[in-house]
Amino acid sequence: MTTERRGRGDVIATAFELLDEAGLEALTLREVARRLGAHLNTVSYQVKTKARLRELMADAMLGSLTLDGLTGDPAARVKEILRRYRSSLLSHRDGAGLVAGTVAVEKNTLRVGNAIIEALLESGADKESAVRTFWGLHYFLLGLVQEEQGLPAQEHKDVLEVIHSGNYPAMAEVGDIILNDPFVCRFEFGLDAFLRHLEPGESMN
Repeated sequence: MTTERRGRGDVIATAFELLDEAGLEALTLREVARRLGAHLNTVSYQVKTKARLRELMADAMLGSLTLDGLTGDPAARVKEILRRYRSSLLSHRDGAGLVAGTVAVEKNTLRVGNAIIEALLESGADKESAVRTFWGLHYFLLGLVQEEQGLPAQEHKDVLEVIHSGNYPAMAEVGDIILNDPFVCRFEFGLDAFLRHLEPGESMN
């Protein structure tokens, strides 16, 4: 057991190493402490609880998301931020699963959220519509990336066999597309659907 002082940054970095190697289910304060070569009390002092550790990791994941070089068009700006957010989630194993369910009231999370809502308001959305669009995009992104990161190829094959059993003709007609459509295409389609009302000439109602 090391006697070297460990800070919060060390704990978070080790937690990401554990996440990338073993997945979200393996993420515990005890295992982080073991890998860090520190006492459990040391890790608990820095991050308090597993839930708090996840919040800090979720915020740290957005630390590399830059808002530089965004276009002036509000809808295009929101789309590009969400693309960068998706890349951040995909940069770590179970990244979307880690973020889902957290309430990270931290610098990076607030910075990104503020930029999205700012663009939505700038587009002419009223406050209620801006907030609902923001949450809709957030849930859509997390749900889609969780599917992208979590569904094994074998399960795709098993589902296709059921679809083509003869009992689900409509599903069979689109079966190859419904499961094999690239996630990036699903993502871009969803962004367009959410933000179509922000395009010039489109009504918010």
